[in-house]
Amino acid sequence: MDESTLREERGEAGVLVRLPPHLVVLFPGAGRVVPLVARNVGDMVDALDAFWPGMRERICDETPAIRRHINVFVEGRRANLSTPLAPGADVFVITAISGG
Repeated sequence: MDESTLREERGEAGVLVRLPPHLVVLFPGAGRVVPLVARNVGDMVDALDAFWPGMRERICDETPAIRRHINVFVEGRRANLSTPLAPGADVFVITAISGG
């Protein structure tokens, strides 16, 4: 039995996290779409940081909170670190774009 089957039997379905290109290039081996298991956005950030150390500091500030220039959307709604993640949720991490 593989790990994903065991997770499903324990009720731990994964989510799909979509990372922006500007973040992916900073972490060799990181993909644009990352499947992982997380209960909330904070757990998701911890899981990303476990795969690619330093990613937490790129997404979160020292408060901790999501950085001002980063937006996280869960199923199309803006999220914070405590936002729960339902099994199968789509999560988008987006860098803010500014101009003038």
